[in-house]
Amino acid sequence: MSEQTREGEMEDFLILRDLDEPISEDELEAAGEQSGEALAELRDEGTDIRWVESEVMTDEDGDVTGTFCHYRAESEDAIREHADRAGLPATRIDRRGEPLEGE
Repeated sequence: MSEQTREGEMEDFLILRDLDEPISEDELEAAGEQSGEALAELRDEGTDIRWVESEVMTDEDGDVTGTFCHYRAESEDAIREHADRAGLPATRIDRRGEPLEGE
């Protein structure tokens, strides 16, 4: 199956990762590395999943309190499996709707 065909079967998901305790930028970077390793493992096993982008939420001290992540994946189960393997919270997982038009 070609990459183009496989990409067409994936859906867009938005994941809220709400952290119980704030973390540092260094800890966020380490979490990103764990995420990338989990993504590579899943793809090696034949799971269609790809990270698109993440928005980082911080508190007044600049510590990271969570992220909103955009992924493309074959299923919500694939998103949950990635979170479990990467040791990341998946507080909420929703399918991505149509973006709003802004100014």
